[in-house]
Amino acid sequence: MRNAQLASAMSLPFAMTVSLDWFRSNCLFVAGLATGVPLLVVLLNVIWQLILPRRSTDPPIVFHWIPFVGSAISYGNDPLKFFFECQQKHGDVFTFILLGRRVTVALGQKGNNFVLGGKSTVFNAEDAYTHLTTPVFGKEVIYDVPNEVFMEQKRFIKVGLSTEHMRSYVGMIEEEVEEFLQHDPLFNTHQIRGSPEWGSFDVVKFMQEVTILTASRTLQGREIRQSLDKTFAELYNDLDGGFTPMNFMFPNLPLPSYRRRDWAHKKMSEFYINFIRKRRACGSDDHEPDMISALMQQKYRNGRSLTDREIAHMMIALLMAGQHTSSASGSWALLHLAANPDVADALYKEQVKHFQTPAGTLRSLTYEELRALPVLDSVIRETLRIHPPIHSIMRYVREDVPVPASLSAPSENSIYIVPKGHYVLASPAVSQADPNIWNNAGEWNPYRWNDAQGVAAQALKTYIDESGEKVDYGFGAVSKGTESPYQPFGAGKHRCVGENFAYLQLGTLLSTVIRQMELKIEDVPHNDYHQRINEHFIDYDYYAQNSQKNILPKKDNINRP
Repeated sequence: MRNAQLASAMSLPFAMTVSLDWFRSNCLFVAGLATGVPLLVVLLNVIWQLILPRRSTDPPIVFHWIPFVGSAISYGNDPLKFFFECQQKHGDVFTFILLGRRVTVALGQKGNNFVLGGKSTVFNAEDAYTHLTTPVFGKEVIYDVPNEVFMEQKRFIKVGLSTEHMRSYVGMIEEEVEEFLQHDPLFNTHQIRGSPEWGSFDVVKFMQEVTILTASRTLQGREIRQSLDKTFAELYNDLDGGFTPMNFMFPNLPLPSYRRRDWAHKKMSEFYINFIRKRRACGSDDHEPDMISALMQQKYRNGRSLTDREIAHMMIALLMAGQHTSSASGSWALLHLAANPDVADALYKEQVKHFQTPAGTLRSLTYEELRALPVLDSVIRETLRIHPPIHSIMRYVREDVPVPASLSAPSENSIYIVPKGHYVLASPAVSQADPNIWNNAGEWNPYRWNDAQGVAAQALKTYIDESGEKVDYGFGAVSKGTESPYQPFGAGKHRCVGENFAYLQLGTLLSTVIRQMELKIEDVPHNDYHQRINEHFIDYDYYAQNSQKNILPKKDNINRP
């Protein structure tokens, strides 16, 4: 017995050594497997791209190391750089892998026309975007309905953007901006009369807040504007959190941000529906003209009126879409004006020239006059050229589509075909920054729009095409504009119906700010595509020293810090 115990004790170190060796060898095997399998997958993916034959009609595929992920990282880091590099290597038509999706890109003016001028039954926007927009906007509107219904809904919205409504919106926006400058803590220095100090404000935060206030005051109406509080702002932020590239690629992940998005949509939808029901019950027209009242009076072609839910969800869509475009564009415009004091000074002098009264004050803006200010117009258009609201416009391909040989072709005797199941992508942002089209394409230069024979003027003429053929896609006759190198609000049947309102909102906002203060910043920041636009601070000096808007000379540069 004792000998057996002794033998067992003596064998224990040997057993432990064997166990440790087994553990080490298995760990090394697992580690090798964990390293080797991904490397093998990458290797096979590379071999597949380099060796396996492809159909001659398939557009060239952008080389990528990791399957499924594809070119998502390069595209996400800097879309325009990615497009230009691929264009240089493959031409105007190529395909890249975006998290498992095959996206065929068509660049340049002809590429824009190919995608944005295509039939909606073939290049379909609803299939491309409904999984992103429907959880945010809601059911039964925009991309959750057939294209012909969406076109009717755009027609309804245009009624609320009539010239009569737009005239009334100018004063509302001016009033909201002035109120914000006078009372918001962002502008503490501005609010101290006669202060010799320069202040500083976060231009992004300012534009985010003031655009939602002005949009709600105009499109949403006075009553909705008065209902905006901290709770509404939190709901808006949670809803906005569902409008990201991750939501586009993965629409229903079990994450807190997705749950907050869904809860925010539910509460905001209920808010609008309750408001609409109260207005219907009241039955009075004793209120300012607004979008809700306009939509309540509309009917589809089959005679059906809009439901309260449809109106509520269209109002959410208007709030979200309008705020994003104007907020980002306005932020960039103020940053460029702060970095280019000569342009800001020209803009200020234009205000004095057109709006100075005999008493030495600046009177209020009007809709007609706002549309006839060339410096202001050039500032907005150049900002939209350099910083377009959208860099990529996608459509889902429902059937095989041949690519026009004039756009791109593998040879003189064959053509490319975009296969069914792909996505097609147009990027007007590329043609707006193309050095082969624009002189000093990367330079912010509003004066390029003053040359009647220049590229900018010709591009704008093609985009607006006032004397050319108009097309009625279901929401009123508009110019196609698909062949212009300048398309800040898209083109074709999906051209933004709120384009004129965006110009009015930006024009009124910039005019009101430039009347009140002088701006400065060392350099304009670069685009960061990981965020819509980061926080950036602008220094300002308030030179309208009283509420009567007296026109005073700007402070001497020598006294500035």
